[in-house]
Amino acid sequence: MHIWELPDWPHFRWNAEPLLNPLGQAHLKQGRLLGKMMQLGFELRLEAELLALTEEAVKSAEIEGERLDPSSVRSSVARRLGVPGAALGPEDRRTEGMVAMMLDATSQLDTPLTRERLYGWQAALFPTGYSGVRKIKTGGWRDDADGPMQVRSGPVGREKVHFQAPPAERVDAEMEMLLAWLNEPLTIDGILHATIAHLWFVTIHPFDDGNGRIARALAERSLARLEQSPQRFYSVAGQIHRERPEYYASLEVTQKGDLDITQRMLWFVECVSKAIEAAETGCADVLRKAAFWQRHTGLVLNERQRKVLNRLLDGFEGKLTARKWAALAKCSMPTAQRDIKELIDRGVLIRNEGGSKNTSYSLTPVPE
Repeated sequence: MHIWELPDWPHFRWNAEPLLNPLGQAHLKQGRLLGKMMQLGFELRLEAELLALTEEAVKSAEIEGERLDPSSVRSSVARRLGVPGAALGPEDRRTEGMVAMMLDATSQLDTPLTRERLYGWQAALFPTGYSGVRKIKTGGWRDDADGPMQVRSGPVGREKVHFQAPPAERVDAEMEMLLAWLNEPLTIDGILHATIAHLWFVTIHPFDDGNGRIARALAERSLARLEQSPQRFYSVAGQIHRERPEYYASLEVTQKGDLDITQRMLWFVECVSKAIEAAETGCADVLRKAAFWQRHTGLVLNERQRKVLNRLLDGFEGKLTARKWAALAKCSMPTAQRDIKELIDRGVLIRNEGGSKNTSYSLTPVPE
């Protein structure tokens, strides 16, 4: 028996006591990360958001076995965020649909969720109407024309059925209840709300395909409502991807249990907590860049110097030489040498050890 077959479905229940400490820790990390982000300038905050949203889109698709080109995803996100100079990757219809769905979920928080809006999300994920080589129904709830909706694994003929969703004739009524709940003001902790939104949606499994990606977008929407901000600086899908076996095992146990979802909530809260920790590590370069510019407030630079310094701060590969400076800044060698000398004189750059033919430069170390 699955939880949707229980007489009191979908009235989830949980024990609040074991959740108090993990929730407190998650919110502490959440507040610390958001505080750091708010101290950044507008451009660096956009850069941190670009990093998180790119990971969210790539990993959410990868959980379902679909590989998106990270450069294409980054470029698509950059265009929508208006990040200058970052929209350089190739365009791809699947990528565009994934990014459009994800950003609509978290940026349009005052727009009610409707069946038509979810239809649009799912259709955007499958612009050709195919999932791989399989023709699927898009822009509408599943009809079970090929049999019950089941989640399976294993070789053909010997598949293991992990889960069977409610029959298609129940989907419309089930989704009406879920959408009504999702459009209500938050009355429980936002992380717990995200847990329920994800679990409830994937249990109904209303579409032929794309259910996991949409469920994770709904969870992100709950977190955005909690933070009262459409900006995302950490990726829950990235953490789920790192714990994919545990993610599916927890989901399967919950869907075959009763309506006490305390253990699922504990797992999800810990997942969010780890996602925030990973974001702090992943944003280290952005924070280092912010600290650099803060130390050099008031430093007057020309456009070439600012461009190359930002490349260094982004993690420049190899050693910076005058020749590389000239190539990056699109200037002559004498101009590059003058730019570098000015920054050495101001204490921004240092000359590395080596002969004159191999002279290279680095950022001046920060005193401890």
